[in-house]
Amino acid sequence: MVYQGFDEIPYNWHEQIMNLLAERIVIVDRDGIILYINESYCEFLGTTVEEALHKPVDEVIENSRMHIVAKTGQKELAAIQPINGSEMIANRFPLFENGEVVGALGTVMFRSPEEWRMYRSKIQHLVEELKYYKTKVQPDLKSKHYFNDLIGNSPSFLAAKKLAQRISGSDSSVLLIGESGTGKELFAHSIHNDSNRSSLPFVAINCASIPEHLLESELFGYEEGAFTGAKKGGKKGQFEIANNGTLFLDEIGDMPLSMQSKLLRVLQEKEIQRIGGQKSIPINVRIIAATHRDLEKMVEEGKFRQDLYYRLNVIKIEIPPLRKRKDDIGLISMSLLKKLEGKFYRKEIEISQEVMEKLMQHSWPGNIRELENVLERCINVLDGKMIELEHLPLYLKDQEGKGRGSKKMIGHNPVLSSFPVQPLKETLAAVEKQAIENALALTNGNKLEAAKLLAISKTNFYEKCKTYNL
Repeated sequence: MVYQGFDEIPYNWHEQIMNLLAERIVIVDRDGIILYINESYCEFLGTTVEEALHKPVDEVIENSRMHIVAKTGQKELAAIQPINGSEMIANRFPLFENGEVVGALGTVMFRSPEEWRMYRSKIQHLVEELKYYKTKVQPDLKSKHYFNDLIGNSPSFLAAKKLAQRISGSDSSVLLIGESGTGKELFAHSIHNDSNRSSLPFVAINCASIPEHLLESELFGYEEGAFTGAKKGGKKGQFEIANNGTLFLDEIGDMPLSMQSKLLRVLQEKEIQRIGGQKSIPINVRIIAATHRDLEKMVEEGKFRQDLYYRLNVIKIEIPPLRKRKDDIGLISMSLLKKLEGKFYRKEIEISQEVMEKLMQHSWPGNIRELENVLERCINVLDGKMIELEHLPLYLKDQEGKGRGSKKMIGHNPVLSSFPVQPLKETLAAVEKQAIENALALTNGNKLEAAKLLAISKTNFYEKCKTYNL
């Protein structure tokens, strides 16, 4: 066998190669006499190769330690060396022959700290981008919440929480039922964190937020060239990413019928096939699904597959709405305030008794999400440490308690008893418009979230916004 090495390179190439290297190079013998120095180093020193060769290195290079390394045999890495009124960063390596030190090699990659900083600035944005994606992806595959984060003492809530804890160790599918904003995702996180899969991926996907034509590739992935614009090398789907862990399918009731049949096949066969792929990929995933819709009614109407419903509905957990657990409002408010204090760098914020009474009177159609939005709004306009009535949103501030007679509550919109009588159609339109405006205010203009609060479809919501010029 013939080995190709440095000897195979034509000798007249050696000098050119050494000069083209990024580093400045110097080689000395065991006595510290310069045997080689390249042109770029000489240019930096303000001398020539002819003048520097065969001279003691400490006479040519200011503050050199090459002659010391050639005697001690101890390498010196990333050493800062004052020279020519600046400081360079040098590496010094001893050279050995038959186990004995025969000389030393010195390199200078950065002639000054300024040059290093300039080089670092060029790659810093790449490092930061890598760090961003690393920190973004890793937490997304980890469950963030635990059962201790589920706050409440009402019997219906404690029953749901106890059932969720009891079935956490199982691999059976779970169906979380509850209105928008009741904390279904927190339950899903907590179940995963209390399961045998807790150290494995937790992947959440919102079936309502992904366009229908992208949902299949998002769930199952695709092979290279599967369609125009397909990523080179293909892409893993969420099932593959969640393999051996938990896949949380939020808003499963919004999944198109065409996708429901494909999902059912995956759950039955325990394997997926990428778009454009020919081979089946085995998967081991626990499914937790959630919806605010009445799936049984959707099955009756032919809008949700009955076989998929039974496949998902192995363990059903119903999470009560906030209006049915009003005794928990105080505890939940305090917990949310602690969270918001960290977000806004505030401390020791309290809620006045008058405000707490208003919170207890409200029907909370948006549930805990609405309560958090209200408290966040209060902190934004709060000067001191006590949340007073003046800090509440108008629709909460103006409501009156039950039995006071001057106002009645329709949803969460105050309707005056002196409201002028007009055609019912116009009255309903006015109330509907007000409800939509309040939902948009609560969700900071997010129409998808507002539609969920009102429990209507996204298409229906957009049509009503267009009708009322909202």
